[in-house]
Amino acid sequence: MSVCPFYGRGEKFCDVGADYISPHDVEAISHFCSCRYSECGKFQELAARHPEELSYQPTSARVGRSTMATKESRSKAQVHIAFRNKWPLSYRLRYLSAHNHSIEAQREEKVVMSNAIKNRGWQVVIAGTGINLALGVLYAYSMLKGEIGKLFAGAGDPYATACLAFALSMIIGGKMQDKVGPRLTAIVGGLLVGAGFIICSQTSSYWGWILGFGVMAGLGFGFGYSAATPPALKWFSSAKTGLIAGIVVAGFGIAPVYLAPIAKGLLASYGLHQTMMFLGIAFIVVVCGMAMLVVNPPAGYVPAEAPAKKGATAAKKVAVEDKTPGQMLKDGRFYACWLTYFIGAGAGLMVIGSIAGLAKHSMGEMAFIAVCVMSIGNASGRVIAGVLSDKIGRAATLTIMLVFQASLMFAAIPVVTGEGSSAVLVTLLASFIGFNYGTNLSLFPSFAKDYWGSSNYGMNYGILFSAWGVGAFVLVKLSAFLSAKFGGMSTSFTVAGVMLLVGAVMALSLRPKKATVEVPETVTAEEEDLVLQSAQD
Repeated sequence: MSVCPFYGRGEKFCDVGADYISPHDVEAISHFCSCRYSECGKFQELAARHPEELSYQPTSARVGRSTMATKESRSKAQVHIAFRNKWPLSYRLRYLSAHNHSIEAQREEKVVMSNAIKNRGWQVVIAGTGINLALGVLYAYSMLKGEIGKLFAGAGDPYATACLAFALSMIIGGKMQDKVGPRLTAIVGGLLVGAGFIICSQTSSYWGWILGFGVMAGLGFGFGYSAATPPALKWFSSAKTGLIAGIVVAGFGIAPVYLAPIAKGLLASYGLHQTMMFLGIAFIVVVCGMAMLVVNPPAGYVPAEAPAKKGATAAKKVAVEDKTPGQMLKDGRFYACWLTYFIGAGAGLMVIGSIAGLAKHSMGEMAFIAVCVMSIGNASGRVIAGVLSDKIGRAATLTIMLVFQASLMFAAIPVVTGEGSSAVLVTLLASFIGFNYGTNLSLFPSFAKDYWGSSNYGMNYGILFSAWGVGAFVLVKLSAFLSAKFGGMSTSFTVAGVMLLVGAVMALSLRPKKATVEVPETVTAEEEDLVLQSAQD
């Protein structure tokens, strides 16, 4: 019996028909057998056993009775072999059984890798939340404002400057985060905030506080904030965008819950300058330490989408095209988002300062309780709105929240104009206004990822976040002007309520267009493929 030149191992160990072989082997065997099948007894045996797999198409060159003609026809004769890149079911099942152990090992390896990725993603979420917990001192500025006012007039100016610097540095920090990663960006933010606070601890001048708190700390807030949310969102699927964004930014909102009593205690014991020194050093340690745990996913990483619930109709997922900032600025949805963000965040900040002053008038030394309750509402609004938007959509959630916020503004007018405002009513009002204000800080980061992708997310959201900074500066100044012109805060609340209703109408334009449902093509599976799939399971 002839020996196959392809394998060179003789008839007894020939792979043809004996066990599973790869498509590459099938191709190689077919080339040999198509030309010299008559020299291989094993091939003839296989053809007899499985005629449905092999079909002979000899050419007319086989005709001839002389020995020379026969040899020539054999060398020239071609046979068409209908290999279908798979061997009969019995052979494939035997291979599957023999390699079952390796399949199970691969499955276990995939499970371990999946769990490691999930753990790393949640580690980034926790670290980002920790960074924001430190940077949230911006919202506790009201606890320092009284002492700052003893140093110079215009105690609110460092805060207003910090808000503008915050919004500006979100663009720069977002670009840096996209280019060099979130770790270095967060470290720069922590160093800037700490250095700014330390400068404030060494000066009592107006311009010293503008530089230290307004410029340096404000820039640090933006760098740190821009490095916390984008990497966390990149580790998770779009089904969890709202939830993850809400958790991370909730740290910024809830920070006054612990910072307000700490600042109150430090001020009473050490005074303003020493307090700023302690806080500056603490922020450098905390932010830079947490920054070591913040990292982007590896290149090419695509988060797994959540499996559809049993019995639910799976929605067709549309891949989001990554857009550059230039492309984003050509998208009409950006301007709708920017204006709605300007109204939602700005109107909230427009009255939050008034609520803090009203709480101090009604509650005296216990006013920090209202600040803490408002912070809890602020943080919970970010998480709840994020989760809700994952369920019913971003635009629907935003519309509901803006209408609710407008209703609160109108309902608050009797409370803020009453002579004997109840401390309980003031606290509840602060909680709900803080809740609705916080929803903006989780919904718009989610809009940015949904509309313009994650590759340039840092800078894209930084540009969108400028609406927060402009809104904080312009509408807070407007509130102060209205209060001075008309007396009291009722006019500010009325204007804020009307603006929020306008924002709710604009939010309706952000609703996604209804997609045409495509009917899936029915694919008939062979019976033996179903048997093989059952064996794999």
